[in-house]
Amino acid sequence: MGLTHTIAAMNFKHFAAVSILLCPVFTVPTWSAEEFNFVAYNLKNYLKMDRRVNGDLKKNAPKPAHEISQLIEIIVSANPAVLGISEIGSLDDFSDFKKKLAAAGLNYPHGELTLAADPVRHVALLSRFPIISRNSQTTLTYRIGDKLLPFQRGILDVTIRPAKDYRLRCLGLHLKSKREVEQADQALMRRNEAELLRSHIDGILKESPATNLLVFGDFNETRNELPIKVIRGRYGSAAGLTDIQLKDDRGESWTYYWRYADQYSRFDFIFASKGLLPEINKDQSHIRSDPNWFTASDHRPLVVKILPDES
Repeated sequence: MGLTHTIAAMNFKHFAAVSILLCPVFTVPTWSAEEFNFVAYNLKNYLKMDRRVNGDLKKNAPKPAHEISQLIEIIVSANPAVLGISEIGSLDDFSDFKKKLAAAGLNYPHGELTLAADPVRHVALLSRFPIISRNSQTTLTYRIGDKLLPFQRGILDVTIRPAKDYRLRCLGLHLKSKREVEQADQALMRRNEAELLRSHIDGILKESPATNLLVFGDFNETRNELPIKVIRGRYGSAAGLTDIQLKDDRGESWTYYWRYADQYSRFDFIFASKGLLPEINKDQSHIRSDPNWFTASDHRPLVVKILPDES
């Protein structure tokens, strides 16, 4: 089976990237290069689906209110200026999430919701800073044997402006799950999606090697597996990325818990380009730990503190 991939528009009308302006902005921003938190978080099915609620199977039910309450509390404690998320549902779900954040004191006037081939789960980003460029990829495909398959959740790609003379380009991902599917081997699907992402990264850094590039998301792989190695790139190369290896307050690095197998794994990553790496405050970057983390999600959020360098 080959890893041939192609960038092609498939005939799915829902493929899109939705640009969000949450509220009118009438004032000219006062720019200052101050440290800010970037947070990456898998929200665990913030969407309508068939699920068990109080032991009963409910059809098309939203994420339970007590789960959302804990989720919002954890996000507020992390205080993100930029929040990258996965497993958000429809535009209505996205709007509901933003409203709940606003009610808790976190207002984000800018956002992006990437709607690719997966009709249920999407990648999104919210930002206090202006989004000045959007290049999300929602129609990427690859071939396994004689089958042409879509990159299920696509690549979220936006550039934000945290300071007057500073740009941060953010790529958000949620690679194919480990769940077996009829279309193809699930591991090979992730490998192909990783190849497509690497091609996109190579194009960005070839055009502008000094780009402050941050790649985040749920990759459904551990760092020893080939898709992560592909995304990270060759050590020492101009387009190579650095895995920001974070730990919680107990020195542990896992980000995901699979209850069925009683297994803890690091599936969530943040990678930085050579241009961005010196601006990350590693001492204050961490995995957020909270007593109610598993009520909120089966993942834990990653927090990276960035100090923009405008020189």
